[in-house]
Amino acid sequence: MRQRSLTRPLGVGFIALWTLIPLYWVLNISLQNDAQASARPAHYFPPAPSLENYASLLLGNSGVASSIRRSALNIVIECAGATLVTVVLATIAAYAFARMNFKGRNALFYAVLATMAFPPYATLIPLYQMMSSAGLVNTYTGIILVYVSGFLPLATWIMYNYMSSLPIALEESGQVDGAGRIRVLWSIVLPLARPGIVSTAIITFLQAWAQFLFPLVLSSDISTQPLTVVIAALQGRHTVPYALMSAAGVLAVAVPAVIAVLLNRYIVSGLLTGSVK
Repeated sequence: MRQRSLTRPLGVGFIALWTLIPLYWVLNISLQNDAQASARPAHYFPPAPSLENYASLLLGNSGVASSIRRSALNIVIECAGATLVTVVLATIAAYAFARMNFKGRNALFYAVLATMAFPPYATLIPLYQMMSSAGLVNTYTGIILVYVSGFLPLATWIMYNYMSSLPIALEESGQVDGAGRIRVLWSIVLPLARPGIVSTAIITFLQAWAQFLFPLVLSSDISTQPLTVVIAALQGRHTVPYALMSAAGVLAVAVPAVIAVLLNRYIVSGLLTGSVK
């Protein structure tokens, strides 16, 4: 019994260390200068903690700092655009699947869900060929469209579960009063589905923020490359600015971490409410 009682905390502790040690190491290097970061043996604690690297990224005029700032703007635009389009389309599709009867509804719904079983990167080459033929390579529009195509099935499933759990009596009352489908959706369904919409938006945004291979292939220019791609590209230079790159990594991780911590209750509430019918 004692051995069983120790297994869980030991397992949780191992997973926590496995997750947090790399994050601590990046933070540690970001608070050092290049000489300290390249020293051997390595400094397990910053000898003289400094925010100079962060100041250089945010205010500096170097090429690396300019690239990081531009890529940070790119990733915000691409994630926000993909989230907005995905949530709008998923909400409309989920409402149609949950409340409207039309021929082939179930077959179409399960076909949409089935696309989640395919490895995303299996479509990378066809998507690149399509984007290239349409002139959408190295554009925000091309990256956002590719993101939406990948995120829409999961977003539709989340919104479908949530809308299916809403009481249909309220919608029927609105229709009795003369409201059409659009008015019912806008005035009744969307306010009730707000937690599900928020959770879907957060999950979609975090998925978009974590993308690497798709934007790496679809964007070869700093004008559209996101932060994840630019940080990785710094490693290919002859002189790698480890400290500056670590500071950029901390900033890249901080955004989704803060979103997940501050909006965690909305994610849990939306997912749990949508899963109970």
